[in-house]
Amino acid sequence: MTRSAKGLLTSVDELFTTQEERDNANRETVMDIPLSDISDFPNHPFKVKVDDALTEMAESIRDYGVLVPALVRPKEDGSYEMIAGHRRKKASELAGKTSISCIVRELSDDEATIIMVDSNLQRDVLLPSEKAFAYKMKLDAMRRQGQRTDLTSSPMATKLDTASELGKNTGDSRDQVYRFIRLTNLIPEILDMVDENKIAMRPAVELSYLTEHEQKMLYETMELEDCTPSHAQAIKMRNFSKAGKLTEEVILSIIQEEKPNQKEKLKIPTERISKYFAPGTPAQKIEDTIIKALELYRKRQRDMQR
Repeated sequence: MTRSAKGLLTSVDELFTTQEERDNANRETVMDIPLSDISDFPNHPFKVKVDDALTEMAESIRDYGVLVPALVRPKEDGSYEMIAGHRRKKASELAGKTSISCIVRELSDDEATIIMVDSNLQRDVLLPSEKAFAYKMKLDAMRRQGQRTDLTSSPMATKLDTASELGKNTGDSRDQVYRFIRLTNLIPEILDMVDENKIAMRPAVELSYLTEHEQKMLYETMELEDCTPSHAQAIKMRNFSKAGKLTEEVILSIIQEEKPNQKEKLKIPTERISKYFAPGTPAQKIEDTIIKALELYRKRQRDMQR
């Protein structure tokens, strides 16, 4: 079609529609959508926990409704997919609502992924696993969109600071972004230990280079020995893995090495003290109670000697 023909069609279209109608056709719509018609984003990396903050949000929604609409995109079957607003959706369910106010926007898979990640990275508290999978999803989406990343074979060096852009909203450096992405190679059991602050970031990155089988052997050893590897020990395991020599015996030998400034621990079998505490009592509370009991015992002993 020639340029003049295109111009003629545009002119004819303008003859039969008002500017307001044309603006409305291009404007995003805001509508109440049944919660049952909205599915979660595929492989959504951010956990939606029913914590105090979510409970407060549910109470606010119960009283005032959703003040900021969620963002969804339409699916071919007539339903919708949540892009930004998973917590608002869950809070709405807790509040007894059956629908939620949403902005409906046409988005490609990669556009949706980038918006989903960016909107959730604004949270005050993020688990390492959440950042790990979010960064990876966004970087993959950017790569598919044709944006240059020029990644070298090293996860710590790039020719272009794409990773710097990924982490700028959360304060993470380029190298830290790639450390987080390395965590996606951990088995779920070890990644949970990172989320629980049982394993620090630096040793976790080293452990991410172990094979799945080696990680499972390591996890079983950590459970039996009730300890986790230091950074230096994790490096040793990675080197043995690279040489194809990381066996159960080697893992046990490394993890039993005395760590610098390692403090001797007194271990009390759980079955010996469980009857004194309610089921589910946190370990820290149990420890604090035992210390207080010992302090009281020592005080009484001193009083008896006077």
